[in-house]
Amino acid sequence: MKILLTGATGYIGRRLMPVLVEMGHHLVCLIRDQARLDISAFKPGQVEVVEADLLKGESLDLLPPDIDAAYYLVHSMSSGSDFSDSELRSARNFVSYLDQTSASQLIYLSGIINEKKLSRHLQSRKAVEEQLNMGNVPLTVLRAGIIIGSGSASFEIIRDLVEKLPVMVAPKWLKTRCQPVAIRNVIDFLTGVLGKSETFGQHYDIYGPDLLTYKEMLIQFAGVRGLKRKIIIVPVFTPRLSSYWLYFVTSTSYALAKNLVDSMKIDVIPQKNSLSKDLGIRLIPYKKAISMAFEKIEQNLVLSSWNDAGDNRIFKKGLSVHIEVPKFGVFQDKQQMQAKDAEAALNRIFAIGGKNGWYYANWLWDLRGFLDKLFGGVGLRRGRKNASQTSPGEALDFWRVILSSRQQRRLLLYAEMKLPGEAWLEFCIDEQNVVHQTATFRPLGISGRLYWLAMLPFHYFIFRGMLSKIVSTEQ
Repeated sequence: MKILLTGATGYIGRRLMPVLVEMGHHLVCLIRDQARLDISAFKPGQVEVVEADLLKGESLDLLPPDIDAAYYLVHSMSSGSDFSDSELRSARNFVSYLDQTSASQLIYLSGIINEKKLSRHLQSRKAVEEQLNMGNVPLTVLRAGIIIGSGSASFEIIRDLVEKLPVMVAPKWLKTRCQPVAIRNVIDFLTGVLGKSETFGQHYDIYGPDLLTYKEMLIQFAGVRGLKRKIIIVPVFTPRLSSYWLYFVTSTSYALAKNLVDSMKIDVIPQKNSLSKDLGIRLIPYKKAISMAFEKIEQNLVLSSWNDAGDNRIFKKGLSVHIEVPKFGVFQDKQQMQAKDAEAALNRIFAIGGKNGWYYANWLWDLRGFLDKLFGGVGLRRGRKNASQTSPGEALDFWRVILSSRQQRRLLLYAEMKLPGEAWLEFCIDEQNVVHQTATFRPLGISGRLYWLAMLPFHYFIFRGMLSKIVSTEQ
């Protein structure tokens, strides 16, 4: 089948793509910025990329009309307050395109919406579902609650809370009930309904075998990790305080934390159905899903992360806009050192950040991350998805990977931290095996210039020390 895949750079899309290819399907991936999707691992003809924007209906004319099915995996929960409007407009444009194609099925991954009172996030999902259902192409809706898998927002938030807080003073929404589903089962459902005519025009809640409160999820997560945790639930947490609590303790953004808290106040209990039995899917228990997630993490096999969605401000412009580092009107710190072992230096460059740290004065990097969080930034807690590999568009602590090429021996990062300006950090190794490290800052007004001057003493020691460690022959 020829399948159109939206959201291919997102958490679910990146997991679904290789499975569909392995099943023998030809994929057309709708991408707002093709620089964010590396398809080199696939054989020629298996995957094609079309650069288009669902918010710009005219750009969808670039998509082929001869498709057999489509997946709609788009959402904007981590963006600003207008995400509902943008989600609805994207869905409307997509339906207009899809009605002109030969598609026989549209599959949409939504949220569980069984309660009378819904969060803004779930209201938006419901509105999108209704919009997609207005088209001529039969719609199959899969509604999921909490998804458990390495790199998922839910998993990483639970992990942060459990691993960092031996004692938690937590909001009362930890008593809210849900039925988490393993990411592997989500992919099973998404591929299982493909082409099944009996699922056309139907909606199904998808879920795992365990009905748990969020508190029970935290306790069981701790048990799998061999940790003892005490949780004290207090009623005094307002939604705003709860959002700040999640934001400061975990790696989530404040926008996402706010929307999550809004959703977590409501029970997410699925309506039972026989879909898993009909499709021959064996449901994975919550504890097993956690163990499977850590197996992927320990083997460096995490395919996608919720952080891949990134900062809309950056992705709206496109990664390519930031590849050309400005040369005029900027401040720069340039360092260069000869590498005795260029391959080892290259490996250190591509392993920088996350658990590996920044090689020199990590406590200062931690302090900068804390201050960034304090002022509403992303901080350092996002880490990195893989300990030794990077791809364009991925988050790397409070940076975003813009260019990552071992062949060119070059890594370019763009700052997502709170700054009075824009910043780039670039590493490259020339033909003489000299490692060049360049920090570039384009200031915004007087405050930007004062910021750079204030940071000069720190930059001198931090950047020079970091480069010394990168070229060092010591392990």
